[in-house]
Amino acid sequence: MTRRAAAVRLDSLLRTACDVIVERGLANTRTADVAQAAGVSQALVFYHFATKERLLAQAFAYAVEQDLARLDAVMRSTATPLAKLRRIMRLYTPAGRSTSWSMWIDGWAESLRTPELEKVCRRLDLRWRQDLTAIIADGVADGTFECADPAGAAWRINAVMDGLAVQLAVHDRVISRRQASEWIRLVAARELGLDPARLD
Repeated sequence: MTRRAAAVRLDSLLRTACDVIVERGLANTRTADVAQAAGVSQALVFYHFATKERLLAQAFAYAVEQDLARLDAVMRSTATPLAKLRRIMRLYTPAGRSTSWSMWIDGWAESLRTPELEKVCRRLDLRWRQDLTAIIADGVADGTFECADPAGAAWRINAVMDGLAVQLAVHDRVISRRQASEWIRLVAARELGLDPARLD
């Protein structure tokens, strides 16, 4: 198998693994399930990943990297800190039963028992907070935001976004997407000394 063919096969296995995980959950996904869904032998799955834990961790990372690619696009843009903050808040809020959010929720839960997954989950999770901190710090520097502790504010805003996003992703019609967005704007505005309407 050429290096390019191996990379294509690996990418295909990771996409298939993500589909299986969304359907079965991290805890209930077996390497045999991924092999069957991909139409390959279980030996090939082990060839690429060595262990089930590594397969799950890499599939989780693969799925979440799609979110991080969108985050990177926001961070690389020349938009103002306020515009970047608005975009991140829109990116973060799931629409209905989001596949991405079901992976995040499952990843957090399974990280309690799987050290390899916990390392991946922590690294990817912290990226959101680091980028949010950078946006807040840039906004403080240019006078858009008033905030003495950008890192603390990023953690508090993110905690509210996480909590409300979990409710939206897991429980149908308990709260609306619009209501969650309004509460997130209110918390962010209070943290950053803004009129909430500026985050609308």
